[in-house]
Amino acid sequence: MTENQKTIKKPVSFSGRGLHTGVEVKLTLAPAPENHGYQFVRTDLNDRPVIRAIAENVVETSRGTTLEENSVRVSTIEHVLAACIGCEIDNVLIELNGPEAPILDGSSKDYSEAIFKVGLTEQKIPRNVFRIEEKIEYRDDEHGIELIAYPDDKFSIDVKIDYNSKVLGFQYANLDDIKDFKKEIAPARTFVFLHELEFLLKNNLIKGGDLDNAIVIIDRKVSQDELDHLAKLFNKPRVKVQPEGILNNVKLNYSNEAARHKLLDLLGDFALVGHPLQGKIIATRPGHYANNQFARLIRSKIKKDKLKKKAPKYDVNKPMLDINEIRKILPHRYPFLMIDKILHLDSKSVVGVKNVTANEPFFQGHFPQEPVMPGVLQVEAMAQIGGILVLNTVPDPEHYANYFLKIDNVKFKKKVVPGDTLIIKADLLEPMRRGIAHMFGQVFVGDNLVSEGELMAQIVKEY
Repeated sequence: MTENQKTIKKPVSFSGRGLHTGVEVKLTLAPAPENHGYQFVRTDLNDRPVIRAIAENVVETSRGTTLEENSVRVSTIEHVLAACIGCEIDNVLIELNGPEAPILDGSSKDYSEAIFKVGLTEQKIPRNVFRIEEKIEYRDDEHGIELIAYPDDKFSIDVKIDYNSKVLGFQYANLDDIKDFKKEIAPARTFVFLHELEFLLKNNLIKGGDLDNAIVIIDRKVSQDELDHLAKLFNKPRVKVQPEGILNNVKLNYSNEAARHKLLDLLGDFALVGHPLQGKIIATRPGHYANNQFARLIRSKIKKDKLKKKAPKYDVNKPMLDINEIRKILPHRYPFLMIDKILHLDSKSVVGVKNVTANEPFFQGHFPQEPVMPGVLQVEAMAQIGGILVLNTVPDPEHYANYFLKIDNVKFKKKVVPGDTLIIKADLLEPMRRGIAHMFGQVFVGDNLVSEGELMAQIVKEY
């Protein structure tokens, strides 16, 4: 049965210091309308700027997840977002009067308990669940990182970590039912190795850090003088190392608390997909950077699925740009200009036409008895139409060159033969950054999709 979207019943607030900035911050979760998703608002700045919680807005992942939109940032947002996911909130406005979410006890416990206490309101529109229908994979072999999403009839996560630490060892955590989040995952606190703590302190970070909001793992021999110095830095009484290799400042909530916290972080970073997920996630050594790259892969898949629904419908006799105007933008010439008309062009998408005739020079060898348009030339047509899209972002496109950087996930569905009219479409998958465009291209003949693929290109000014 389809569930409806939910929001929090009434505002609930939290106060505390930001982990890295040390700034005292008030954070409020407030009700939001249908299809609002997760959005942050900086109430301490003029005009109360909004930062959307989407994967493309992530700009920093080294010590937490930081979002930026229109030059406004909010950081260390993964714990509050994990609580929103874990409590099955679809729409919420997260107000902060500072640059960083409060760290509280280093987990999602306080957030989730407050949300459950206040309760949720069911809204009128169904949840927009994205169902994993084919394997989606992110790998970093150098660092032993792997995240895979598989089709399944529910949402679940398995996490495995191994940092070659005698203290932590190999750890495994799983969440089979999101309703177990509050009890099994939310109280899992962040952890830090002693050598990392020393680095952070020396680099003027973790100004809001406290020995009460992190599990400190001792991964080398330390003297009591060093521990006394550490206690003094954090304004704590004398501390010592427990037999299991952690400071005696906190008692573990779970024997595998580190793995559970990595699962918590993964949930928080998955909030940036923008949709609840249905599928099984298996993650090995996840971290904020890998989590974000994986979330971007899933968002790209969602966008492509939406774009695939139908072929674009335009009057081919009413072009926006004719062949002469196209020649002013693209440097390609016979026999390599693959676009005859542009039917639609805006800041995010472009649609054009290629008329395939029997006089195309490539048909002489491909193939004389059964002429078929080479797939590589269909990709080239997508790339050229993508070039029109990206060059449309500069006022003087004749002074720029468009360079093809990468193609991914190209698929050929049907043959293209003489007499076919190709309708070629390209859409930006994410906003352009530094002149680099990530696009999804499709080629149609009538209502039939004949080829598709992801393209990456860069525009460079030529002098």
